[in-house]
Amino acid sequence: MNLKELVTFVVKQLEDNKALDIKELDVTPLTTSMDAMIICTGTSTRHVQSIAKKLINAMIEAGVRPLGIEGELYGEWILIDLSDIVVHVMLKEQRDLYNLEKLWTATNKIRHELRS
Repeated sequence: MNLKELVTFVVKQLEDNKALDIKELDVTPLTTSMDAMIICTGTSTRHVQSIAKKLINAMIEAGVRPLGIEGELYGEWILIDLSDIVVHVMLKEQRDLYNLEKLWTATNKIRHELRS
């Protein structure tokens, strides 16, 4: 799968499993460790764990093995490293606290300003 197909596949899996507020971020200008970040919210720790588990299983079935998975035990914030994409499945409280969208957007803005 190319990057666009992979992002589309991941987003579809998240939507099918009722993930909320799915956001895709292009982070290619900011890092060489990944091209995209996908962030979504679950309604409870069980829901976060279920979203992540179903995504991981779907990825494996599609022939894409995650490089790493963090946070499965507690289910407040699960990170799934798919090499070119990193997926964050979070509780609303965790997502509001860490505000990854704002952090990565601000970082991109600062980097752009430094280059100007």
